[in-house]
Amino acid sequence: QVQLVESGGGSVQAGGSLRLSCAASGFAYSTICLGWFRQAPGKGREGVATIRSDGTTSYADSVKGRFTISRDNSKNTLYLQMNSLKPADTAIYYCAADWRAYICLSAQPLGVTYRYWGQGTQVTVSS
Repeated sequence: QVQLVESGGGSVQAGGSLRLSCAASGFAYSTICLGWFRQAPGKGREGVATIRSDGTTSYADSVKGRFTISRDNSKNTLYLQMNSLKPADTAIYYCAADWRAYICLSAQPLGVTYRYWGQGTQVTVSS
């Protein structure tokens, strides 16, 4: 059974940092592509960062230079290091996974709909 479990969310002041983790199980982790998405109150889901099986990454313009996505295939875990957090980063953050080539090799990796999703973790940034 495929399962994605996020952790590491919380409340932080603007300028602070958080590290999100996503533990995955139920698939061949090293071969899948992974991503972080977020949804703020009253807004649609937004792609934040993705990482392919070969380590290729993509970032939303709003987080470039502040967030870093990484994966540890030996631990089946995905990470999102978030620095210089802003109130606009407040959202529920979801990790997602897929294995399909048309998803993982998409020219718009932040805009596709992944097959598997975690339950989400809340990130709140206060000014």
